[in-house]
Amino acid sequence: MLAVAPSADAAPAERHGREQKAVFEQTNDPSGNTVIAFARDRHGHLHEAGRYATGGVGATLDQAPIDPLASQGALTYDPAHHLLYAVNAGSDTVTVFRVSGARLHRLQILSSHGHLPVSVGVARDRVYVLDAGGNGAITGYRVRGGRLVAVPRSTRSLGLGNADSPFFLSAPSDVVVTPDGTKVIVATKSHNTLQTFRLDHTGAPAAQAVITPSAGATPFALAFDRRGDLLVTEAPGTQSSYEVEPDGSLTTVSAAVPNNGQQASCWAAVAGNHVYVSNAGSGTITAYRIAHDGSLSLKDSSGVTATTDAGPVDLAISGDQRFLYQEANGAGAIDEFAIEADGSLTRIGTVTGLPVFDGSKGPEGLAAT
Repeated sequence: MLAVAPSADAAPAERHGREQKAVFEQTNDPSGNTVIAFARDRHGHLHEAGRYATGGVGATLDQAPIDPLASQGALTYDPAHHLLYAVNAGSDTVTVFRVSGARLHRLQILSSHGHLPVSVGVARDRVYVLDAGGNGAITGYRVRGGRLVAVPRSTRSLGLGNADSPFFLSAPSDVVVTPDGTKVIVATKSHNTLQTFRLDHTGAPAAQAVITPSAGATPFALAFDRRGDLLVTEAPGTQSSYEVEPDGSLTTVSAAVPNNGQQASCWAAVAGNHVYVSNAGSGTITAYRIAHDGSLSLKDSSGVTATTDAGPVDLAISGDQRFLYQEANGAGAIDEFAIEADGSLTRIGTVTGLPVFDGSKGPEGLAAT
C-alpha cells in the first residue's frame, strides 16, 4: 500500500536553509501522530521550527511504564538520503519525510505489512521495519530515487507468540541493519534473544534467523560502534558488545557489564568511542568507553555520567557528535547536553512544554541531524 500526501499542515519553520541542523521528536498521539521539528543553533540549543502530521496515529503497548512503544528507533533519520522515518503504531504504517534543514516534506505513507510497527533500522539503501504485534515481524524496503520501495517477499516472522497488542516486556524492541547492509538484527526483550537475518543482494532476508542468546537479560537497544561491533543495552542495567560474524552468528566481546545500580537501562546512542545509555528508572545517563577491541568499561565508576529530567527514554546524537539530546517523557522535556572531548556531558539547557507520558499515551522517538 502506498499513499502520498503533501505536508500542507506544517507550521512555518525558521528560514535557515538546507544546512540548518535539527532535532525531531515524535508525539505518537493516538488521535493524530505528529513530528515536532527543532532547529539547532551553533551552541546546541533547540528552537521549535514546525509541526508535521505523519498522516497516521500512535499507540501504546500493554502496561508500558514510561515509553509507550517500549522500543528504540520509532523515529529514525537516514543521513545518506536525507530522509526521516516515523512509525505509526496505531495505523500499521510508516511515514517517510524528506528533510530540508529543520523542515519536513511528507513523501509517503507505507504499510508496515504487520501490526504495531515500533522501530526502523537503516544502513546504505536498506531500510527495515519492526512490527511488535503477535509473532512480531520484519519487512524490508530499499531507497530508490529518494523514496522507499518494498523488497518483494521480505516479511519474516519472529515467532514470538505474543498477543496482537503485547505486554510491553514481551514485545520486540529494536531493529538495526549492519553498517555494511548485509544483515538485520532484532532484540526480543523477555525472549532474551538476538535474531540475525542475512540479506541477499536484493535486500531480502534469509528464511530463518540465526538466534543468539543474549549475554544479559532483557536486551533492548541496539547500536554499532566504529568497528561495526554490535552494542546491546539490557534493561536490568548492563551493556554488552558482540562481533557480528559473516554467517550471522554473534561472538561476545563484553558480556553484561553492569552500570552500578542505574535502573531501567533501555536506550543508547554512540558518539566517538563512547556509548551513552539512558536509565529511565534512575533519571540518569551512563557512558561506557569502547576500547579498540570492542570491549566495554564504565566511563564513570558511579555509573552516572549525567542526570536528566524525569523519565528519560530515547537519545539522539547530533551529526557532528558535539551534542546529545535526551527525551524526558516524565517531564515533557528534551534535555540538551554538550559532549566534551573526554566523553563527559555538560548540561546546556532544556526544552520544556512538550507532551508528557500520562500512562495511556505519550511521545516515542527522537532523531537528530
